[in-house]
Amino acid sequence: MNAKRAAKPRWTAADRACHKAIRQEFEHCPTQEELEASGGYEGPIKSGAYFTVKVLIQELKKARQAAGLTLAAVSKRTGMDQASLSRLENGRQPNPTVDTLWRYACAVGRQLVLTHADAVATERGNGKTARSSRRFP
Repeated sequence: MNAKRAAKPRWTAADRACHKAIRQEFEHCPTQEELEASGGYEGPIKSGAYFTVKVLIQELKKARQAAGLTLAAVSKRTGMDQASLSRLENGRQPNPTVDTLWRYACAVGRQLVLTHADAVATERGNGKTARSSRRFP
């Protein structure tokens, strides 16, 4: 077997400096407590939002099937590989990006519409105020 080896990349000094900066940025892996203390962590994804995305994906899959499109056709339209699309449709991609959903929706002839609403404050049993919002009307 004479398999050709891929050529080793030849990084420039600027490439190496960029890679080093990225490694340094992510060198410290914060704990959950540090994330919560920073104020930038809102906790795990809420199950309501998770299931809303799952329902959206299943509706888009039905639209693809109704349009008679194969994963190969959608792959060409989105620029995403078929394996990624299959994982998306079968729930093995738990947190798809908005861009992924947007491209998939356009490829199957649908339009992804995002909206927002004012958050509604509710009081918890512990006297603290919890913020909740309607995600979809």
